[in-house]
Formats: sequence, C-alpha cells, structure tokens
Amino acid sequence: MERNDEALVIRDARRDDVPAIVALFADDAIGGHGDTTDPAALTDYLAAFDRIEASPADRLVVAEIGGDVVGTFQTTLTPTISGRGRVILTIEGVQTRADQRGRGIGAAMMREAVQRARAAGADMVQLSSNAARAEAHRFYERLGFTKSHVAFKMKL
Repeated sequence: MERNDEALVIRDARRDDVPAIVALFADDAIGGHGDTTDPAALTDYLAAFDRIEASPADRLVVAEIGGDVVGTFQTTLTPTISGRGRVILTIEGVQTRADQRGRGIGAAMMREAVQRARAAGADMVQLSSNAARAEAHRFYERLGFTKSHVAFKMKL
C-alpha cells in the first residue's frame, strides 16, 4: 500500500511513538477508554509501554506512512493448557487513524498479526470488538474471523 509514493511500514512500536499511538485512542469516540493527549497523562502511557516492551509475550505494533503513525495494534501470546497446549495470539487495541480509514491499513495490520501468530507457533488468532462497532465486525468477518464467543468484562 502506498500514499504519496510512500510505503506502508508495519513495525514494533518505539517509545517515541507513544504520543501518536495515544492520539489514535484519544480520537476514538466509541472506545470509551478515557484516553487523552493531556501531557500530564503521558507518564502513565510511557509506563504502560515499558511494561509491554518488557514482556516477552506482548508486542505493540504501529503502521506508519512517511514516518507518521497511521495505525496500531497490540498482540499477546498465551500458551494454554486447553486444546492440548495450544498457543493463542490475542489482538487488542486495533486503531487506524480516522483520516486514513478505507485505505487497506487495517487489513495490512491484521495480515501482519496473523503472520506473527504463525511465526510464533500459534494455532488461533482471536480478538474482541466493541459491540457498537458494526463496521469493524464486518471488516473482521471479511478477513476470515468468525463470531464465536460472547465477551464479559468486570471493571476493577
């Protein structure tokens, strides 16, 4: 994928990407996670990045065009006892910058996540999506994901 002769690059996030990643989430009216670009909150996000980066099971990934972060997702590898010890890759926090949607960035990010899952020996990729995101659900189904479970959450 290209825009203005600049290729889409998907790579592990760096600490200096954190403000751009946070801006993607802060711009999300549906997510409801309370994300903010307020500079006073940056230390919280940097601490979260440091925890993710230190974890051998987690990766924070960005998509960029011309050095601008235009998308992100996070993955977590989970070895399980069920399924004869299967390994599952969970995708979390998928966001594409609003002005870049519809250009194939999300599909490229999901292809990258699936490729990373295969490379890690996972035999399943899973994700959850806000129930209000009907367009996102159609997008994931077009990519081969199937609705299979109901998710439950408890805020602590």
